[in-house]
Amino acid sequence: MSYRVRTCGATAAAFAALVVAEARADQIVVVAERRAQATSEVAGNVAVIDAAEIARAAADHPSEILARAPGVLIHRNNGQEHLTSIRSPVLTGGAGAGSFLFLENGAPLRSAGFANVNALFEAHTEIAERIEIVRGPSGAAYGANAIHGVINVLTPAPSPEPLAAGLFVSGDTVERFKGSAYVSGTQGAHGVHAAFSLASEAGYRADSGLDQQKATLRHDYRAGALSIRTVLSGTNLNQETAGFVEGPDAYRDPDLRRTNPNPEAFRDAKAARLSSEIAYAPREGLTVSVTPFARWNEMRFLMHFLPSQAFEENGHWSFGAQSAVYADASDRLSFIAGLDWEYTEGYLTETQSLPSFGSFPQGVHYDYEVKAATVSGFAQARYALGARLTAGLAARADWTRYDYDNRTAAGATGRFLRPEDRTDDFFTLSPKASLLYALGEGAAFLSYARGARPPQTTDLYRLQINQTTDGADPEKIDAVEIGWRGALGPRIDVEAVAYYMVKRNFFFRDADGFNVDDGKTRHVGVEIDATARVAESLTIDANASYAAHTYRFDREVASVPQATESIRVGDDVDTAPRWLAGARLLWTPRAVPAELEAEWVHVGAYFMDAANSATYPGHDLLHLRATWRVDARLSLSLTVRNALDALYAERADFAFGNERYFPGEERTFGLALRARL
Repeated sequence: MSYRVRTCGATAAAFAALVVAEARADQIVVVAERRAQATSEVAGNVAVIDAAEIARAAADHPSEILARAPGVLIHRNNGQEHLTSIRSPVLTGGAGAGSFLFLENGAPLRSAGFANVNALFEAHTEIAERIEIVRGPSGAAYGANAIHGVINVLTPAPSPEPLAAGLFVSGDTVERFKGSAYVSGTQGAHGVHAAFSLASEAGYRADSGLDQQKATLRHDYRAGALSIRTVLSGTNLNQETAGFVEGPDAYRDPDLRRTNPNPEAFRDAKAARLSSEIAYAPREGLTVSVTPFARWNEMRFLMHFLPSQAFEENGHWSFGAQSAVYADASDRLSFIAGLDWEYTEGYLTETQSLPSFGSFPQGVHYDYEVKAATVSGFAQARYALGARLTAGLAARADWTRYDYDNRTAAGATGRFLRPEDRTDDFFTLSPKASLLYALGEGAAFLSYARGARPPQTTDLYRLQINQTTDGADPEKIDAVEIGWRGALGPRIDVEAVAYYMVKRNFFFRDADGFNVDDGKTRHVGVEIDATARVAESLTIDANASYAAHTYRFDREVASVPQATESIRVGDDVDTAPRWLAGARLLWTPRAVPAELEAEWVHVGAYFMDAANSATYPGHDLLHLRATWRVDARLSLSLTVRNALDALYAERADFAFGNERYFPGEERTFGLALRARL
């Protein structure tokens, strides 16, 4: 929602006053056009989750906080793993990795073509200043991977005080312990913010514990027309992994839901990023920005979900730069133009230690490297056609080259096909056009946008014997959106949006193991995000979306055990709830220094297979949070997650004739302390 509540103040009266005074403040976002702008100027949807909400939720997983944005569903899976849905089904594989763009201060967490479906665990969301979400394609601004949506995690700026520090610690009844600390301050032209987060879990299910560490160091420099923001961040995850529990409604079985059929499974992952945004504004209305960046990551895990139980290692390092010129040519015309580029070297190995059986040979399945280069140019302009109407035009061209080097014998071994060395080139064009019209106490907007992306490297070079080495075309999605954002009187703020999207060249692997590179899907929906200040001390924040994500092609599946994965035109895409909703009631009584929040989360029913023959009924969750401000520097919190003790599934799936589930946690009590030192 564009207008959010910020928690601060030392007394109950001051806090309650701020709820009313600041709830309608027009927020500044950077995700829509790669520059700071007020939400009232954005010709499209944008959701902002600010520092107060992030702190209040104290999320154990990014899925909890992102559920506050309409049209967003993150399946938690196990530990810190996840699968994402933004105006889409919950996507897996290359589609799940490449359809969503995750940013840190506007720079991608990973290189295009080397994405990870679990990439959000690399972002330092625990201490974020805010999280910005754009739903639908944003290719004109960001290019590859911005197919279904963009999530931008922004790090906190240094405190304006010479020295400030804070601490957060928590524990709960499933032996999950978390902590974060920061030191921040500004002296003259220099500001520094350093933050560190730790998490340790015993695991709700057997043999599913984890340890995770995250760190962020930010340095700001400002002198006259020059400003520099440098951010160094990193994460380390060591996780034991629990697999699906299988059987009819297995997630409801009080004993089975806590078991782990794959106690040997694990995931170890590390990542580090460095970026430095250098901005120079020689005069009012003109800014030149260059952001060099570098990344590194590696991951090791057991592929417990396959009969081979193979061991995979992958990683990549990359460096590049984003650049842009922002100019106001006149009172009516402004434009942005720039050039982005990056170079990447990545690798992947897959090795089976089990003795050979069937079509799964012992030894190396894959061992390859890929060198990738991407160059992108973009331009966008906004022109005021009148006092109320503003038009926008934008376009971006992306060129990508993959240089693939097979480091083992080419050809087939068992079911695995290793292509010969080769080079692949892709070119995509992503246009956008929009209109923004001041209407009532807000603005209406209409836009057309295209998103496009090259295939993931794993889709091109990690093949099986019944697949071809011909490659694939870039995936494209065309979207039309219409909406209105503004105030309905002095107490209600609303963003309402409707959209229609068609995706072509949808690339995935069907249940027979064949590449499908010409799939087509349609996505139609409506979304609403609203805040109502019922009283001076009572605020209701709600979001809801209704969407139909359907197949627009036919695809037979020959395998008898996988017959339920045959696709028919008009069927719902599997794992695509029609309804998503949530609401939060925040009470900040004037009489006592406290705040109370009740949150309802609804996930509607969805089909678990492509043939729409198996259904998960959906679920409703209630979370309760209470905070007591002992004084201006110290607060204590109590959280009850899943307060009604619902038996639900974080993810429901159907494969090989079996229902499969990741069970959700039962009722959990947590205590937390937050201190400003």
